[in-house]
Amino acid sequence: MTEQRVTVKIINSIAHVKLNRADKLNALDMPMFIAIRNTIKKLGKNRDIRAVIVSGNGDDFCSGLDVKSIMKSPTSMVKLLFKALPWQANLAQVVSTGWQNIPVPVICAIHGRCWGGGLQIALGADFRFATPDSSLSILEGKWGLIPDMGGTIALRDLIAIDQAKRLAMTAEMFTGQQALALNLVTEITATPLADAQAFAESLLSQSPDAIAANKKLYNKSWQGSKGWALFRESYYQIKVMMGKNMQRKVYNQTHDIEQHKTFLPRKKW
Repeated sequence: MTEQRVTVKIINSIAHVKLNRADKLNALDMPMFIAIRNTIKKLGKNRDIRAVIVSGNGDDFCSGLDVKSIMKSPTSMVKLLFKALPWQANLAQVVSTGWQNIPVPVICAIHGRCWGGGLQIALGADFRFATPDSSLSILEGKWGLIPDMGGTIALRDLIAIDQAKRLAMTAEMFTGQQALALNLVTEITATPLADAQAFAESLLSQSPDAIAANKKLYNKSWQGSKGWALFRESYYQIKVMMGKNMQRKVYNQTHDIEQHKTFLPRKKW
C-alpha cells in the first residue's frame, strides 16, 4: 500500500517523484507520509542521481492533509508528531525538510491545488515552478491549527514576516501568479513539469560535486555567523577541488562536446 502512494522513475539521472493519489487530490494519509519519507531516504543515498522533480498525478499537486483518514486511527497523530529529540524532524516535518538532505536540486512542479501540507512539501524543495492559476494556501488555520510540517524554515528565508503571518493567520488562498509576487515560487509557467525537466537537464553539464557543495553551503550559511560562512566556503572548495569531477568539468569546458567526459558519482556531502 505504501509503495502505491508515491512513484519514482529515474530517467537520465533525473528522479521523477510523483504523488500518486489522484482520486483523493493527492491528499496526505499515513501511507503517503511514510512513502514520501522512504522516498527521500532512498534518493538521499543514491549518488548517481543529478536532480529530483516532484509533481502530483491528476489535477492537483497536493490538497493537504486527509483529515478523515488521519483521524480514523487514534495513533496516527501520535505517529506523525512523535520525535525522539525536540530539535529533530518528526514524520510530519520530514516530508518537507527532508528534501534538503538530498545533495541535488529538488524541483517541485505545482499545478492545481497546493494547500496546507502540500504547500509545506513544496516549500521544502529548492525550486518551485507553478502554473499561474494554481491555488496555494497555508490552509492549517482553516481547521484552527498552525503549520507544523517544517515549511516555516523555508518560509522565513523566502518572504517577509508580516506576509507569512498574514497567510498563516487568514488561511487565504492565492494563485501561482500571486505566489510569484510573494517570492514563494521560483517561476510561473503554463508547463511547470516540462520546464522543471528542462531546468534539471541544464544542470547535467555541471559538476555534481559543485552542485552538492553549493546546496549545502547556502543551506548552512544563509542564516548564522559570517565567520562560519567563510569557513564553509573555503572547506567545501577544497573538497570540490580534490575531487575528479572538477577536473572533468574543466576538461569539458575546454574541449568540444564530442570529447566530453562523463562525471563520476558525487562525493558524500
